[in-house]
Parts: sequence; structure tokens; C-alpha cells
Amino acid sequence: MPSDDPSQPHRRSRTQAQQITKLVNVGLQGGGAHGAFVWGVLDYLLEDGRLDLCGISGASAGAVNAVVVAHGVSTGGREGGRAALADFWRKVGEPSSYIGPHPFQLPLPLSYFSEVTPAFVIFDLLTRCWSPYQLNPLNINPLRSILEATVDFERLRTCPRTNLFLTATNVRSGKVHVFRTKEVSADVVLASACLPQVFQAVEIDGEAYWDGGFMGNPAIFPLIYDSPSQDVVIVHVNPLVRPDVPRTALEIENRMNEISFNASLISEMRAIAFVTRLIDQGRIPEGLMKRMLLHSIAADDVMQTLSAVSKMNTSWEFLTQLRDIGRKRAAQWIDDSFDRIGEESSTDIRSFL
Repeated sequence: MPSDDPSQPHRRSRTQAQQITKLVNVGLQGGGAHGAFVWGVLDYLLEDGRLDLCGISGASAGAVNAVVVAHGVSTGGREGGRAALADFWRKVGEPSSYIGPHPFQLPLPLSYFSEVTPAFVIFDLLTRCWSPYQLNPLNINPLRSILEATVDFERLRTCPRTNLFLTATNVRSGKVHVFRTKEVSADVVLASACLPQVFQAVEIDGEAYWDGGFMGNPAIFPLIYDSPSQDVVIVHVNPLVRPDVPRTALEIENRMNEISFNASLISEMRAIAFVTRLIDQGRIPEGLMKRMLLHSIAADDVMQTLSAVSKMNTSWEFLTQLRDIGRKRAAQWIDDSFDRIGEESSTDIRSFL
């Protein structure tokens, strides 16, 4: 059984962690309950102490993690950020919010949480036949109450410590919309995390919004123009590559969603790689365009074993397993790549050309 104590894996001495601090941006992908992996990554980076997060771009569950950690840091520094994340995900994982299999016997492998339950099949059929305007006419979203109980949005909007960039998709225009720190509210986060099959579009200032993952998962361009750091650490939730061709209907739909939710990110990374090559070749004068350095923290080998069903599973056992995996991958990445931050990309961006 995994420990609920997130401080155990790869803990560094505080003296070592405080020798040097570097400024970075982070880009947080969404993916429902798989966002607990992002929780683990952020938890470890805050504990390690060698990075200052000056800009956070997030979509969907990534936007949720972004506002929660920014709120915590604004009220209590690094430890405040860790505490806020733990508090939020504990609320998500309370027994009343279980969707999917219940862990009656522990420990359980992660694959257990991908089982297709009768409840999921019924829910899936309902969302294919009726819209959320019919199934949920009162537009009840349990995420709202958890967010409002965890985040002081009024204080967060006036906090200069972290720049937030939360992505939503404008339903009418089909364009990306990036909400910045001074605009952040519970409605903005719900807009960024609005799955159109499950929830009604979120109306903000007369415009309707759906999940930000359609157009930016996460959006990198705000970090290029509006952040002092040239380093972006992308925390991946959706696998870029799968070794096997999907065969079942659920597998095919899941892979379609992964491809579509990664498309905008790949396009931006390709553009960054192209500009970087032009700078390296001397075709763009140094300083005319900002050289971006990209880094990635992922667990594709784990995420490839999880189906779309598990994105709806909020059991505490599942969430803490993903958290612990996130912590371990973050520890491995920062130990391997810290010296490259500010100097070069630790991700081979040429592969996106």
C-alpha cells in the first residue's frame, strides 16, 4: 500500500536544495483524475526548493492544479503550496466522490483502476444520447464547491508572486482564450475544465467556454511573451506515443482524445523548434526573438496502461499512487537536468520538426 506521506521518495537535504535557485515556467496538462500525477510533480518541485515557479500555464485539470498551488504559495510559500494541493486532492478523493471501482482490498495495481464498470457503461451511454443541458439541467458541478473551499480567489487575483495563464476554448469562435491572474475565478477554472459531454458551457462575460485542452494543453505562447524565464517545464499527462494500435471502441476513442488534446502542444513545440533552429543558424539575430528552453516530465509508460475510464476515478488509493509516481519522475528529472536549466533544453525539440 503506497504511503500517504508524499515526503518519502527522493527527499533531498534542505542545505543542498537551497544552494541555488533557478526561475522556470511550468506547463500543466489536463486529464481528469490523472491530474494527480501533476500534483505529485509540483509537490516534489516545491519540496526540493531549487526552482521558483514564475509562470504557470494550465488547461483543464492542469488549470485546477495551477490555481491551487498558486493560492497555497501566495499564503504560505512552498509549504503552503504543498499543503493546498494535498488539501484539494484529499477533498477530491473523499469517499463521497468515488467514480469507478472501489478499492476493497489493498494494495492494488494501477491497472485495476482502468476496469470498465457497469456504472461507467451506463454513464457513457447517457452522455451519448443526452446533452448535459438535459441530464444536468441545474448545472451542478461538484468541482465548484471544492475549489471555493480551497482557493481564496480574491487574494489570488492580487498576488504578484506567480503569473497564471489558464486556457479555455471559446465555443462560438473555436479560438483559444487565455485567462490571466487578474481574471482568475472559480468560473474561469470550471471553464478550462468543462468537458462538453458532461457539463454545460461556462458563460463568462457573455462568451461560452469549453475545456481548454482542445486548443492549448497547455498553451506555451503566453509564457514566451509574458514571463521573464526562458525555461518551460511541461508536465505531460496524455501520452504522446502508444506502441500498440487500439482495437476496442473505448481504446480508439481514448487514443483519438489523446491525439486531439496533444495537437496544439505539438504545434507550439514544433514552432519553438523551428525558431530555435533559425537562431542557431544565425538567420535570426540573437535577442530579436526569445530563445525558449523546453523540458518535460512524463510517465508515458504508466499512462499507457490506463484507460479513459480511470480519468474519472477519484478513489484516494488511485490518486495517491499517481501522486507518488509524479514525485519520483520529478525527482529523477531535476537530478538529471538541473544543470541544463537556463543553458539548454533537456527535451530534444528537434524531434518535433
